[in-house]
Amino acid sequence: MPGRSTVTVHADRNVHPDRSVARAIHQSAAFSADDAETFAQGAVERRGTDFYTRFGNPNHAQAAAVVAELEGTEAAMVTASGMAALTTAVLALVSAGDHVIGQRSTYGGTASVLLNLLPRLGVTTTLVDQRDPGAYASALTPKTRLILVETPSNPLLQITDLRAVAGLARAHGVITLADNTFATPLNQRPAEFGIDLVMHSATKYLNGHADVSAGALAGPAELLDRVWDTGLLTGATLGPVDAWLLLRGIRTLPLRMPRHNDNGLALAAALDEHPAVHRVHYPGLDSHPQHKLAADQMSGFGGVLSVEFTGGYEMADAFLGHLRYARRSASLGGVESLAVHPASMSRGMLTDQQLTDAVPPGLVRLAAGTEDTDDLVTDALTAADQASTPSAP
Repeated sequence: MPGRSTVTVHADRNVHPDRSVARAIHQSAAFSADDAETFAQGAVERRGTDFYTRFGNPNHAQAAAVVAELEGTEAAMVTASGMAALTTAVLALVSAGDHVIGQRSTYGGTASVLLNLLPRLGVTTTLVDQRDPGAYASALTPKTRLILVETPSNPLLQITDLRAVAGLARAHGVITLADNTFATPLNQRPAEFGIDLVMHSATKYLNGHADVSAGALAGPAELLDRVWDTGLLTGATLGPVDAWLLLRGIRTLPLRMPRHNDNGLALAAALDEHPAVHRVHYPGLDSHPQHKLAADQMSGFGGVLSVEFTGGYEMADAFLGHLRYARRSASLGGVESLAVHPASMSRGMLTDQQLTDAVPPGLVRLAAGTEDTDDLVTDALTAADQASTPSAP
């Protein structure tokens, strides 16, 4: 089997081939057919390439081919955003009366789907402490149809035992879906542990340049066909230019991720020693309570870490204001470092109580880019010093 860098460059070579070295952009909403039979076939082909862009586009298929090969799955599909991938998959796989299990530590948008959207549709949900594999077994009911996991989790970087959850779900006929955005297939491949579907906010590391909103799903063709059927109705369609930009970004993923991994670990180790820091959440640290599990599942630990400051929200906000390189922004995974206050970012998606339960008020999420490691570490330590120094009267 070819290596990851070779896969990112060549996995789509036979998908809608032409003579151009750089992939062409198929900026067309519709495609013509030579005869009635070809037209009729295009109208029913799932994840196609040249009938109507809501049904599929050559640029979609090319990006999906590379994602599938990287994740080690039978197939993949792309969507307009990570949330489009998540909601389309969930709506395709559950119905009124069903039950879904999710995590307490998870992205705010995912939590909102579980706590706010699904109950309106007659679907019950249970959120568990993902650090305890037994919690999933305790939450199972005869109506459970789907388990959503995210590891490392956003923003607390907690780890889910993928092998344990997948084994439990398979034994009970329950589908599993893992958000692999933070890890990427370079650091972790959930399908290897038995997870059914893998999703990404491809806006993040897969694209890597903060210029695309996109999502991706990878897994068995049969499950993706069901998701595609629902996506056809919801119109969660990625534009051809965005699909082309996503593919271009994926080409360099194996070059970027080692630097993200190195920078994330260096920042975590440095800030963990700072007196203004109460706790650093990063699975690559030996002090992380789930470091052993993380090392078993992951080949690298990513560029995202969360830092709890002793001075609560005020100190966290001051730290953000003193950073020179990491700009205050809600995203992550690009070549530029970003930082955000998660409690503020999730305020529009969760109630005050849900927010209090989800994240500490003094937590900052740092997303290390690909800048020089020493520059990022010096900047973060300087900002922490300034944030913890009392202002002159």
